[in-house]
Amino acid sequence: MLVPTCVLGSTGIQEQATNGHDPDKFVELGSFTKVVTGTVLHRLAAAGTLALDDPIEKWLPEVPGGTGITLRNLADHTSGLPRLPPALDASPAAPYASFTDASLADLLQELDKVVSGPTGRMEYSNLGYAVLGHALSIATGRTFQLLVNEHVLAPLGMAAQALTATPTPEARLVPRSIFGRPRGLWSMTGPILPAGGLWGTPRTAARLLVSLVVDQRLGEPALSWMRTGSSTWHNGATRNSSVFGGAHTDGRWVLVHRLHGNPGRTDRLALKVLKEANTP
Repeated sequence: MLVPTCVLGSTGIQEQATNGHDPDKFVELGSFTKVVTGTVLHRLAAAGTLALDDPIEKWLPEVPGGTGITLRNLADHTSGLPRLPPALDASPAAPYASFTDASLADLLQELDKVVSGPTGRMEYSNLGYAVLGHALSIATGRTFQLLVNEHVLAPLGMAAQALTATPTPEARLVPRSIFGRPRGLWSMTGPILPAGGLWGTPRTAARLLVSLVVDQRLGEPALSWMRTGSSTWHNGATRNSSVFGGAHTDGRWVLVHRLHGNPGRTDRLALKVLKEANTP
């Protein structure tokens, strides 16, 4: 199967858009959304609106006291919360459809019972980012979209809603079945949005990577970014989409997006492109 693929990168990396991909169409960014959420957290902390080490019950009083979970724990995946919300009525076609605002409200009241591991131990958690995004909105009285617009896009000189959960249908790039019909999309506009629901063009995602990691225009990269050796990176995947964005300390960077929800293959392609760019 020929997978629509987009590759953007630094000097030495050839820009490519193959098999019908378009780097200027909106695509699902999956968990790459987390670097945006984490950047909002850091910006609010720098402004003194909140602190990274605030206990979550400071902003979410319905959470039982004594969990020991801070905003920092949510951002760096050390909260002890599980990867997914418990009792999720998940299906491959719509894994987060049953995770509603009401579900989150009920869960927060029993969050001490949801914790599945010790605070301080790394356990990647989409649930943690749903809680974090909600806490940021409560702390500021702003929707997640407004927080993204005001604390990430505007400071970087990017248009409002260059990152959004609701691009217009004509602006989207989605995979199609063998009969030419658009494949079904995950619904991620509810409380799971801060964990993985943003759409953006590959060019926007690449600009975000360069601005936040290579040029560090908004300060030290947020806790959301993964660090491996000299590389800072994050990936993401949905049913139909996968993305990898990463940069080395020497300034080399790559952003790969594929209309295929296989993050392993996307990651390997991105790392291969970076390695070849480093070959004399």
